[in-house]
Amino acid sequence: MSKKNDLKILKFPSNITQLERQVEAILFAAEEPLDIESIQEKIKTKTDISKILSSLEKQYKNRGINLVCIAKRWSFRTASNLAKFMNIQAFAKKKLSKAAIETLAIIVYHQPVTRSEIEEIRGVSFATGTLEILLELNWVRPSGRKDIPGKPIQYVTTDDFLSHFNLQKLSDLPNIEELASAGLIDNANVNTSIFGTGKFYKEQLNEKKENIYSNIDDMLGQSLKSDEE
Repeated sequence: MSKKNDLKILKFPSNITQLERQVEAILFAAEEPLDIESIQEKIKTKTDISKILSSLEKQYKNRGINLVCIAKRWSFRTASNLAKFMNIQAFAKKKLSKAAIETLAIIVYHQPVTRSEIEEIRGVSFATGTLEILLELNWVRPSGRKDIPGKPIQYVTTDDFLSHFNLQKLSDLPNIEELASAGLIDNANVNTSIFGTGKFYKEQLNEKKENIYSNIDDMLGQSLKSDEE
């Protein structure tokens, strides 16, 4: 067998259209994920961007780089099953405390939620900088004020939170039954009618119980560990 036949050369599809090439180039050059409207604005040609993105997504499906959509924004990323082979090390500038992870979990499952509601759920007052760290990471953001005396600010998660944890939408997060089956919470002490509906959790018993969010750091903290290794 000739050496020529021994060589296997990876070839990109030859039938890629000019518009697909343009969209591909725009996404590669973008500093952040782009939504369809932003891509359309850069193309300056009236066309079906969704169809082009769908075509590119299929073309890159089995490659080292995949085209992914998170929170309705598109970007190229290293294939998830190849991440362990990458030599580039990512270092977290700030290590999240247990309090910050608990606070994030509460906001995730009860948004929109106020600072005082978060403190009531955790059972302790905020340490200095706990919420500020999450704001600095742009994982949470203010979202209006609650219509009660004092008009406190409410907090919700951001698209950056979804992107960091590789979620398409918040409903992709484990629900109360899944959290309970994984042993992360005791659903016997959780009012399922208010959990994750925008209202906050209240203790049902007078006896002091373990904070149900203290172990959710096993879920949210898993990704953070990989950043420090």
